[in-house]
Amino acid sequence: MLRDLLVFENFSIAIETLRTRKVRSALTVLGIVIGVTSVISVAAIIDGLNRHIKGRITSVGSRLYIVSRVPFGTNPGRPPEKIRTRRYLQISDAAYLQEALPSVEFATPFADRSGFQGNQNDIRYGKELVERFVLRGAEPDLGGAVPQFAVSAGRFVSEDDVQHSRAVAVIGAGIADTLFPHTDPIGKPVKLNGKPYDVIGVFERDPGLFGGFGVDMFVVIPFTAFHKSYPEIRDMFFAVSIRDDADLAVARNDLEEAMRRRRRLKQNVDNDFDIFDPSFLANLWDQLTGALILLTGVISSIGLLVGGIGVMNVMLISVTERTSEIGLRKATGARKFHIRAQFLFEAMMLSGAGGAIGILCGAIIAFIVRSLIPSVPATLSIFWIGMGVAISVGVGLFFGYYPANRAANLDPIVCLRYE
Repeated sequence: MLRDLLVFENFSIAIETLRTRKVRSALTVLGIVIGVTSVISVAAIIDGLNRHIKGRITSVGSRLYIVSRVPFGTNPGRPPEKIRTRRYLQISDAAYLQEALPSVEFATPFADRSGFQGNQNDIRYGKELVERFVLRGAEPDLGGAVPQFAVSAGRFVSEDDVQHSRAVAVIGAGIADTLFPHTDPIGKPVKLNGKPYDVIGVFERDPGLFGGFGVDMFVVIPFTAFHKSYPEIRDMFFAVSIRDDADLAVARNDLEEAMRRRRRLKQNVDNDFDIFDPSFLANLWDQLTGALILLTGVISSIGLLVGGIGVMNVMLISVTERTSEIGLRKATGARKFHIRAQFLFEAMMLSGAGGAIGILCGAIIAFIVRSLIPSVPATLSIFWIGMGVAISVGVGLFFGYYPANRAANLDPIVCLRYE
């Protein structure tokens, strides 16, 4: 009961101190507000993005590998000499992987034509025109290997379409919205790079990562029709999906060994192909966010340091102004512990108020970011709210200890004589 009364008394004194020194308190906590706001807002944005990235990796296919001749991120127009001399992948290589590896569910080739390769595409229907999309030649198994290419209306490319090189196309939802705003696109004739095609399907809506090129901006045609129209594009890729009951690490090693055997590479020779999997994106994202968190930590630490020094300075002034009060409390029986606890409590209340304001500001920033940029789903978690409280209170405890200890060690007789 006595301890509860002491806590309540310290709390009342701290509140009264903040109330009577509003301007000084506000200026003191400004650095803490800035530091906590930056930590909370950046953490909220990164948390939301992490969930978004994981969701995108799942939609791409967490058990999917892409085999290519050119490493991911290499400029296809100007690859290094070592990459340029690699042998091209062949359609028969995909069939070999399908037959040789029991862990493989699908192994299907595809090829792309896009602006990233220096090629321009356009698709027309009447007066409507769409440019800047990815044209892909694919086989029927692509829809099974890559979950993103699920069809919402119509159908996907069939084996018969591939065998007869039919001029049919499956279009993304974004392209369908532009070309056919008020009509059903299925069965409609379009001009794809000047050649007539019939629309046989529309993909499920997929805007892409951060508003980039998702399936909404894809047109898929039969693989044979693609190479018949664009024989100059020799690079192809394999989408290799792994069965659910297979170990991913083992399956990847088996895939690499199978490709080396297929391409007759000697044991001491490097791979002349690359295997890309979605975890690469997750690892790359972790590296980027790690650097961002480090930078934010440095910036927020500066704000917290400035705020902490301000708290220490204010508390030292408070000790000087309340010297007589300290002497009176000691003369009436207060111990060093009580004096130290009182001033520490005030310092933590001061920094805690800054932390609370910082958390509120961080939450507002996260809400604004999420509202203005839906592709950046900033979300404030309970963990980071707790971290904001802990950081702010910890700053008050650390920087408030010296003034509190100084107040506790004052001589009561000297204090009572102080004017």
